[in-house]
Amino acid sequence: MSKERIFPEHVQLEVLNELSKGCMVEHLGIEFTEIGEDYIEAKMPVDNRTTQALGMLHGGASVTLAETMGSVAATLLLDLSKQHAVGLEINANHLGGIKEGYVIGRVTPIHVGRSTHVWGIDIRNEEGQKIAISRITMAILNNQ
Repeated sequence: MSKERIFPEHVQLEVLNELSKGCMVEHLGIEFTEIGEDYIEAKMPVDNRTTQALGMLHGGASVTLAETMGSVAATLLLDLSKQHAVGLEINANHLGGIKEGYVIGRVTPIHVGRSTHVWGIDIRNEEGQKIAISRITMAILNNQ
């Protein structure tokens, strides 16, 4: 997709982070950090909540970050009085390991249609090295 504003200008990080309270997003320490014209960024700590037994970032935590970001991105483009988004499919390739610090995810649109959205999520360490890449397909459903 071309780089054009797709996210409403009025969306505020504080609201996204407030909506994350009381669920897995808060439990894992995921925090939304930036909203651009065509992307959203969030960070997640690599700590005892997000690592596996060997001390490396758990692949499931990376997928949770990606699913969270894709779901939020799709939801921001909908009139919630008429529609809602649900995950249809997600995949991830784990490209590198990390034992401490933060990972930063960036979600960008691949396809924004009437009935489906496809979002790409790059997950990097604080030095910018790729840790994982993911793609999520969201089904856009009408409210009943």
